[in-house]
Parts: sequence; structure tokens; C-alpha cells
Amino acid sequence: MFADFLSRLTGTKPDTPLPPLDARLAVGALLVRLAKIDAHYAVEEIAQIDMILARAHDLNPVEAAKLRATCEKLEAEAPETETFTQMVQDGVPYDARSEVYEALWQVGLADRTLRPEEEELLGAIASALGITASDAAAAADRHGAGQI
Repeated sequence: MFADFLSRLTGTKPDTPLPPLDARLAVGALLVRLAKIDAHYAVEEIAQIDMILARAHDLNPVEAAKLRATCEKLEAEAPETETFTQMVQDGVPYDARSEVYEALWQVGLADRTLRPEEEELLGAIASALGITASDAAAAADRHGAGQI
């Protein structure tokens, strides 16, 4: 099921945006990956992912939960984070990637604890998404990373 999606991601040219459904699945899978990186997929993180998906795609709570469940399945089959994130970078414009990075911070801090694994993954994703160092630092500051 997701093999076709992943092959579409891999075949996307840098100047060709992903179709909206593919982009939202890829972004949702990144949110799930961050939430699961510390082997503690907290209820607060799940709720935050659902809120982000609902707000971003104008979904009701049930639709957002269904989308998250699909993203969880995709995340399990997706390649390593750097490769997967690079695919997203190639198919999503910078402004949207910046919003994704902000959403990742929200998920990382949903359980009020930014674990070292999450912080490391946030750094790797920022780099792989092509987020500038100044934008990444600003996002960390906005989310109080230094006060955790």
C-alpha cells in the first residue's frame, strides 16, 4: 500500500511539489516518527499530532485520528529519517517545511519533556528539511527549548 507512495516520493523532482495527499501523509509520518523516537509514544503526543493534522487539513477529530493512524503505518514502512525527510524537502516548499518544523517542536514538547533522542532528531530533521540554522534556532527559542 505505501510502496507506491514511497516510490512517488522518491521519484519527485525538486521543483515538483508533492500532491497534497502525499505531502500530508509524509508530514504526518514525520510527526509520528518524532513522537516515537524515545520509545514512549505518549497520549499527549498523539493528541498533539491529531490537533496539528486537524488544524492543517481542516479535519474533524475522527478524520484527524484516521489520518494519524495511516501516518503511523506509513512511518513504520518509511526509509531512515534522513532519506525520508530529504524526500519531503524535495517535494514541499520552504514555508511549508518551516511550518512542519514548528509542528515537530509542538509534538516533541507535548509531554512536557524533550528527551535527548527527540532533540537529536529535531536537529537532524531541520538539516534534512533544509531549514536554515537561524530559523531552526528561532523555532527552538519560540518553544522554550532552553528552559526544559
